Amino acid sequence: MTTRPVRHVSISIERRPEDVYGFLSDPANFPQWADGLGHSFEPLGGPDWRAVTPMGAMIIRFTPPNAFGVVDHDVIPDDGAPMANPMRVIANGDGSEVMFTLFHRPDMSDEDFERDADWVAKDLRVLKAVLEG
Repeated sequence: MTTRPVRHVSISIERRPEDVYGFLSDPANFPQWADGLGHSFEPLGGPDWRAVTPMGAMIIRFTPPNAFGVVDHDVIPDDGAPMANPMRVIANGDGSEVMFTLFHRPDMSDEDFERDADWVAKDLRVLKAVLEG
């Protein structure tokens, strides 16, 4: 069994968890805030969407809507293994906490890992601005 280093990136949002989750559970909303995930999102049917990511065109597979605040999504390259992106919305007082887990992939340099963590943090700040604005 092998574990990998991870970074948990989170942000508090002054909106009810139901509102935050409702926004995040619709993949069509990701281009409004998730520049690090990609742009030009196109539904492929079911949980799969195609997007242009910083690493090229890929399939994004989203967790189906659920009652637990889970907004996980896998980024799937045409010629490689899926990259898991666990994401949760939980209550934080009357507002919400959005948490993203970033895995340090074996093919990723420490510098790239730090860059990705910074990008996730930036995206979450944009999400906060969109939902609180």
